[in-house]
Amino acid sequence: MNRYVAAVDQGTTSTRFMVFDHAGQVVSVHQLEHEQIYPRPGWVEHNPTEIWERTQQVIRAALEKNGIDPRDIAAIGVTNQRETTIVWDRKTGKPYYNAIVWQCTRTKDICDALARDGGQDRFRSKTGLPLATYFSGPKIQWILDNVPGVRAAAERGDALFGTIDTWEIWWLTGGPEGGVHVTDVTNASRTMLMNLETLDWDPEILDILDIPRQMLPEIRPSSDPRIYGYTPKDGPLGASIPVCGDLGDQQGALVGQTCFNPGEAKNTYGTGCFMLLNTGTTPVPSKSGLLTTLGYRFGDQPAVYALEGSIAITGALVQWLRDNLRFFDFSKHVEDYARSVPDSGGIYFVPAFSGLFAPYWRSDARGVIVGLTRYITKAHICRAALEATAYQTREVLDAMEKDSGVKLTALKVDGGMVYNELLMQFQADILGVPVIRPVVAETTSLGAAYAAGLAVGFWSGLDDLRRNWAVDKTWEPQMDAETRERLYRGWLKAVERTFGWVE
Repeated sequence: MNRYVAAVDQGTTSTRFMVFDHAGQVVSVHQLEHEQIYPRPGWVEHNPTEIWERTQQVIRAALEKNGIDPRDIAAIGVTNQRETTIVWDRKTGKPYYNAIVWQCTRTKDICDALARDGGQDRFRSKTGLPLATYFSGPKIQWILDNVPGVRAAAERGDALFGTIDTWEIWWLTGGPEGGVHVTDVTNASRTMLMNLETLDWDPEILDILDIPRQMLPEIRPSSDPRIYGYTPKDGPLGASIPVCGDLGDQQGALVGQTCFNPGEAKNTYGTGCFMLLNTGTTPVPSKSGLLTTLGYRFGDQPAVYALEGSIAITGALVQWLRDNLRFFDFSKHVEDYARSVPDSGGIYFVPAFSGLFAPYWRSDARGVIVGLTRYITKAHICRAALEATAYQTREVLDAMEKDSGVKLTALKVDGGMVYNELLMQFQADILGVPVIRPVVAETTSLGAAYAAGLAVGFWSGLDDLRRNWAVDKTWEPQMDAETRERLYRGWLKAVERTFGWVE
């Protein structure tokens, strides 16, 4: 009897395995962090082998923790940090180089060279994306051009490329012993190599970036009744279980929040912040600096598209205060410091550590704190760091309303930072709309579980999933309109101070 569906959630800072029941409630979870590697300023890497080791550890621990028999698991879904790029040897499973993380800015010269012929929006009509260091295509090119032997291996068919979902699914289904080399439409749409209309790799872009097609995975639906593959009995699950769900983390949250109707939006507060608005079965081109991306595709139904606003640094700013400046020992203490002062003392903190993402796409920007006086304390900086997340979300929301013509009436939120009550109240205040947290706030994993469960009939359809969604808490705006607009004007002025720092 299949009682559960499980999800591997491989994020930027940690990996977890979550097991859900039919009501979408968490039955068991285990999570472990992995190392962040910074070889040079602006460069960010992960060790792919460590990530797969952590994956095996969290699977075993989550099953043991609550005595779950793997044979009770109907299906497994995968969700992942998107754009992060791995190239590995098909025969051994050994990576040729560390994973180049989505935040890494090393491909700026490649992007600038591509933009010289056709501008920053050169590929936007096909891919929905501007030329930016964020996406996987230029990262693959960097590995092919800079790591000895990889290009020859790719041309021979020995080197495989994958975003993290592809890496995890390949290993989950056997690795060098028959692992399947697949990705889904949502992850493929973040490489800058997939055509939004055909939902396949674009031959012209592959040619321009000089990327051999044979190294790329097959693009499949996010929820696939044909099943990607099965876990081997001698693998970490110890049973043969279908792997049949795959969603980039933000699309996972869109599905987990059951945003299945056009006009429904969610915002995920994690390492970065990502707002997605369901635009239905037609891609909506953005004129306001947003990304046109895939929302999900279930089986052979038409693909559903979304507009996305991506913010590089939100939760990562709190980690930076913790790890680099040693302001506190645990991230949750940022709220205690922030609450000890009535406001940010007139300062703004713009965390453009990896340049600015939506709606600016300025890789020449760098972080600033403006408005400093001798009155400012550690507590004011903590408060300004939290407020930065809310301001950046407002910028994205304004762009979304402009592009879509849809006025947002409430914002569904999820991710680790939504337990920060001060931030959620300030978010409602600066947006002027209610902010709603669901009972299961870790909706990224839930979305991947939903995708896998739909594929095998564990859930009968979307209405089944909608019935699982329930409100935990709502924050209503309490700030007057004049204060809201005055604070926001100050933020926009601060953002301008970040431009043009890198020449």
